[in-house]
Amino acid sequence: MKKSGSMIKIGAAGLMMLLLLIIYLLNPAFFNELWAVCLSGDMHLVAEYINSFGPWAMVFSFMLVLCVNAIGFPPAIIFSSANALIFGIVPGIILAWLAETVGVTISFLLLRFLFRDAAEEIIAQNAYLKQIDDVSGRDGFKVMLIARLVPYLPSGLLNAAGALSKMSLRDYVLAALIGKLPSTAIEAMIGHDAVTASENPYRLVFNILLAAAVIGGFFIYEKRNKKKVENDNG
Repeated sequence: MKKSGSMIKIGAAGLMMLLLLIIYLLNPAFFNELWAVCLSGDMHLVAEYINSFGPWAMVFSFMLVLCVNAIGFPPAIIFSSANALIFGIVPGIILAWLAETVGVTISFLLLRFLFRDAAEEIIAQNAYLKQIDDVSGRDGFKVMLIARLVPYLPSGLLNAAGALSKMSLRDYVLAALIGKLPSTAIEAMIGHDAVTASENPYRLVFNILLAAAVIGGFFIYEKRNKKKVENDNG
């Protein structure tokens, strides 16, 4: 059974490599261009690059945001903000929200498929990890929903935490779908308004304060939740 699972994983990795090879053969400069744009952190440059795809710009942007969230790098805020600049705030937010949700779902499936078995073996040897794993299966939706609501929280860490836990795919997808809308909106609007601050400075200040309040609330919740768990275990 393990041998069969290993063969499937090798086959899946082979298909991913084949896809990358096809993209390279179609456009050898694509990965270098994309890498340079991603590392630049320049929102205007990202927007120009996406716009260079003309009528396919929205499709390309969707796939780009999807891949960034599936990989967990670079920060998706750059692309969410660029979408708001290119397509308008509301359409840009919706596009980024849907693409991010699909991206983190793909990441969850890949990480769980590749590493959950190994994680289970490690968890089985540690009573504390097993307890955390049981909690993730029981309260995974609530925990993930709260975490996804927080802007600027590293998506890659949440993807890995969900995939390596007992959390169900349904709970994970629902938590991401619901939680990512407000967090993506805040990130996109702050990025958009930072570039166009002269147009609406008050909205930028409001969104920064809102993001700070949400982040602060999350850490207070985590601190209280950790204390509660420690008291229950004590």
